[in-house]
Amino acid sequence: MESVARVRNSLKTPIRKLTSCVLGVRERTLCAKPKRRSGRVAGGRGGRSRSGRTPPRRTTYPKDPSVIRSYQADLEKERKLREATNAQKNAQRAAMRAHFRRKYQLSESPKDINHLSSVGGNVSLPHELSKIIHPEDKSKDGSFNLLRSFQGLGFGTSALTGRKHGKTSTPTPAGNSNHRDEGRHIAGRDRWIMRSVHIQVNACTRAQGACGPRYQLCGVPPRRALCLTTAGGTLEGGKSEAAGVRKTGVDGGVRSFEEIPHTGRNGWVNLVKFWREDRFRHLHKHMERTFNTLGPIYREHVGTHSSVNIMMPSDIAELFRSEGLHPRRMTLQPWATHRETRQHSKGVFLKNGEEWRADRLLLNKEVMATAAVRRFLPLLDEVARDFCQMLRVKMAREGRGKERKHSLTIDPSPDLFRFALEASCHVIYGERIGLFSSSPSLESQKFIWAVERMLATTPPLLYLPTRLLLRVGAPLWIQHASAWDYIFSHAEERIQRGYHRLASGKGRGSEAEPDGGQYTGVLGQLMEKGQLSLDLIKANITELMAGGVDTTAVPLQFALFELGRNPEVQEKVRKQARASWAQAGGDPQKALQGAPLLKGTVKETLRLYPVGTTVQRYPIRDIVLQNYHIPAGTMVQACLYPLGRSAEVFEDPKHFDPGRWCSSREDGPRGDGAGFRSLAFGFGARQCVGRRIAENEMQLLLMHILLSFHLTVSSSEDIRTTCTLILQPETPPRITFSQL
Repeated sequence: MESVARVRNSLKTPIRKLTSCVLGVRERTLCAKPKRRSGRVAGGRGGRSRSGRTPPRRTTYPKDPSVIRSYQADLEKERKLREATNAQKNAQRAAMRAHFRRKYQLSESPKDINHLSSVGGNVSLPHELSKIIHPEDKSKDGSFNLLRSFQGLGFGTSALTGRKHGKTSTPTPAGNSNHRDEGRHIAGRDRWIMRSVHIQVNACTRAQGACGPRYQLCGVPPRRALCLTTAGGTLEGGKSEAAGVRKTGVDGGVRSFEEIPHTGRNGWVNLVKFWREDRFRHLHKHMERTFNTLGPIYREHVGTHSSVNIMMPSDIAELFRSEGLHPRRMTLQPWATHRETRQHSKGVFLKNGEEWRADRLLLNKEVMATAAVRRFLPLLDEVARDFCQMLRVKMAREGRGKERKHSLTIDPSPDLFRFALEASCHVIYGERIGLFSSSPSLESQKFIWAVERMLATTPPLLYLPTRLLLRVGAPLWIQHASAWDYIFSHAEERIQRGYHRLASGKGRGSEAEPDGGQYTGVLGQLMEKGQLSLDLIKANITELMAGGVDTTAVPLQFALFELGRNPEVQEKVRKQARASWAQAGGDPQKALQGAPLLKGTVKETLRLYPVGTTVQRYPIRDIVLQNYHIPAGTMVQACLYPLGRSAEVFEDPKHFDPGRWCSSREDGPRGDGAGFRSLAFGFGARQCVGRRIAENEMQLLLMHILLSFHLTVSSSEDIRTTCTLILQPETPPRITFSQL
């Protein structure tokens, strides 16, 4: 033990000296004994611990603020350098992924777009990565390359020709010479670029070859911005907006969904604005103003309802191509909730998927097929004749003139509603209900009121949680449900009557002989074939009836008004209808075929005053509209009121001209999507199931009115319109019917 103690004591001095040299502290400071403080309890600060040992004294080191600041600055510099390096690497990987996504027509990744935007879109790929993307590079011989000589220079707006470029296809990056499809796409873009910069770069006139390797044009957007992405930098210019055209993303590709212009991100705030500014009643005007402000595409979030709104026929055509085998449109949740709470079956209007398709194909045979139209046309013609006879009787009783029998000025809307209900019942139920008598039944008038109340309460309920309103017993929901209850009870009574009539063998008609015997109506045909259950028949018949009154009567009001304030158009349509009726020999189908201006009148009326203001679809795959990425499953709305009044789609859009729909003029060069300019009845497999009934019903009534009366209006000012679920006049126009 003594030897160990001697060794330890002998090492104390060298250890103290070594410590003082390393720490820069005086040796005597290390050797100084700690001073005891009086009044301290053992184990406290400065005293002994419970074990009896004195705790070691803490050593204080000098702190130089300048050294600390310098060290922290170095750390911050290293951190920024590390972040910049990582961002550049992430951007390079994102550029590689974006190239192959465009090459194989895959959807863009928002994460890649963020990586590219973090470096300002300027990505310089290493030579090894460039070789992977562009293996055809043959400019290694040191020959002069014109585009490369302009790297790093900025082309301002003065370098552009000022030309506004129209919409083109989705940009696709160019690959090597083996990718022929990509070569066709890039050639058009190259020509666009050369036209845009021909003032300063006169030598670049060909699509390929003289301008060097094709990869230097990778990512050029065929839109309003000029952006040549090369290995050395980005050339940008032409940032002024063109009407109806959207600019490209930071990498020259399709812009993300989040970049679509919108009316506000908070749906509940927007809902409050809609209520406060009464936008529900003027939704069509709101859409038109928003398109004029934000361009041909925008997003809107109102309450629980979100959509992307479009108006250009080319975009609607792209939407149609992506609707799939089982197209989906917006579910009217208030209607669906009523069916579920009342335990009613749903018709095709509220169904989706394979179940919808199976029912729709069976219904098409009875309401859309040519044979079915041939069977119910005589019924519609009969009701149209009776309507004109009713007007003659009313004119003789209430008219004015020399003999008080020459003209009659009335608001025709009540009579038109009765006509629509009478015609619908005759075709659907196969029976007349006598609405043209001097005293129509109160039951029928209540049905019309119920349909109007149902349509008026639907739009506000679309943006609210209907289940919650149902639980709290909201008055709006009670009105809506009560209206539907009466519609169903009215249909139930008619269906039961038709069932008993069919079961007793009365009124059974022959399909093989449509002109002989009694046509049992759509209801009778469905019951005879027995391919749909009685519950499904009831659901679909009720929807047909509810959707076949206002949607026909209101367009007829607008059509009579437009014919009255356009006497030249009226006379032209009358002349054609009269000649066709004389040649048809009383056959309504031949008469309509020989008078295309009648159909043009209906289409022109629905162009200016579409019954439904939107047509909705949910694309089954990712699509690009106006150079914006639209994910699959997003609800996209084609807005018909702005479409029908757009000068970009129609020549002189405010002029009422049925002749614009004649085949000789309709096939004119009006751009892509010309077949999607008239969409009042929807499009594709999910178009309005009652379209043939409504079209022929309106054409036949207009034909018989024009053959019997001359129409005039007291004021030629535009009708002020309002929007419930359908578009209708705020005040119905007064029409003067004069006997011919």
